[in-house]
Amino acid sequence: MVILGYAVLAYVTFLFSIGWAVVFLTGPVDGPATHSPATALTVDALLLLAFAVQHTIMARPRFKRHLPAAVERSTFVLAASLVLVALFAWWEPVPAVVWRGSPLLWVLYAAGWALAVAATYMIDHFDMFGLKQAVRRDAYQAPAFRERWLYKRVRHPMMLGMIIAFWATPTMTVGHLFFAVASTGYIAIGIRFEERDLRRQLGDTYAEYAARVPMLIPGTRRAHSKVA
Repeated sequence: MVILGYAVLAYVTFLFSIGWAVVFLTGPVDGPATHSPATALTVDALLLLAFAVQHTIMARPRFKRHLPAAVERSTFVLAASLVLVALFAWWEPVPAVVWRGSPLLWVLYAAGWALAVAATYMIDHFDMFGLKQAVRRDAYQAPAFRERWLYKRVRHPMMLGMIIAFWATPTMTVGHLFFAVASTGYIAIGIRFEERDLRRQLGDTYAEYAARVPMLIPGTRRAHSKVA
């Protein structure tokens, strides 16, 4: 029961952090300035770096081996969620406007988050966030690799949805742009590490999948193959 309670706590914390993320990018990220732009961007860079370091270290197989399998994923989810909460709470806005666009971009913003959430159910939502491991414990088996729905179109639909959400805003401020650029850059780097691990784990199965299905933009792999 303790392990299950821990997993539920981690999952609830994750839901809270994601809910805050959705709200954060619709307003608080562009809030009134409380410090100079240089100070604000320094603070924001450190917050983003903290998330990147936590995410990168704890996502690697070498780190995972040091934790019991029943709580490894929940520990990662809890830590990542807490770092996100800290990022949103301590973010320093830089509200100078870079560009303005159509309010219809809010539709694209919502679609990005919907895509990111839907993608988790196309693999195994409750496995991804540690609940299945906590319930099954010794009987747990990792889900088999499958190409389901959007994963037949792109290898990382969840990341694609998040990138869309980061950039789809009617008013792009300096602070929001900094967040979007840094987060997109980290996703690009993180995907490389993740795919390296997947190739080691799945071998030719994933290599063939990666050769056939584009990373983020639907159709690009096929177009490239035809040109080649």
